[in-house]
Amino acid sequence: MTTFVRSWLLGLVLSVATMAQAAVNVDGIAFEDTMSLQGQTLQLNGAGKRVRIIVDVYAMGLYTVQASQDPSVLIKAGGPKNIRIVMMRNLDGEDFAEALVKGFKSNHNADELSAMQARLDELSGAMRAFGEIKKGTVVDIHMLPETGLRVLVNGQARTAAIPGTDFQAGILRIWLGTSAVDKDLKSDLLKRP
Repeated sequence: MTTFVRSWLLGLVLSVATMAQAAVNVDGIAFEDTMSLQGQTLQLNGAGKRVRIIVDVYAMGLYTVQASQDPSVLIKAGGPKNIRIVMMRNLDGEDFAEALVKGFKSNHNADELSAMQARLDELSGAMRAFGEIKKGTVVDIHMLPETGLRVLVNGQARTAAIPGTDFQAGILRIWLGTSAVDKDLKSDLLKRP
């Protein structure tokens, strides 16, 4: 076997291994095909990036027990879910919280919002306390039906569990609802790799 053929085969093996490790690459940010959350394996439903005007804000991956291209199925589905956000620029926690609240409000009517307002305030208050969120920071939003929603920043819990599957569904609507914050990102989150 020639040196060229050996090098080519080695490159092919490494490429396949790399593809097996990262299902989706969003502008250099890799989202693994699966992740484990409370002993369950979640699969990447889709990944994309949030663009505001012309600025890349963050890359995001949605992990679920069962993949679907139907946003209403994902919003209503039981079982754990995770939203992984990787910052593509520095962002103040205040701005992050404001964007989250705006997206939440635009996907709920007054009665729904009233029922979840205290929990939304708790979450947005915790996000405001983040201070500056640096480029490359990883924010995970764990959604566990039995225990609630928790936010982790670079693997460190930053909120207590916020209860309610209704609230978890409400958070998902920010990106998957009828008034999703970014239609291209919504489309990407619904594309199973």
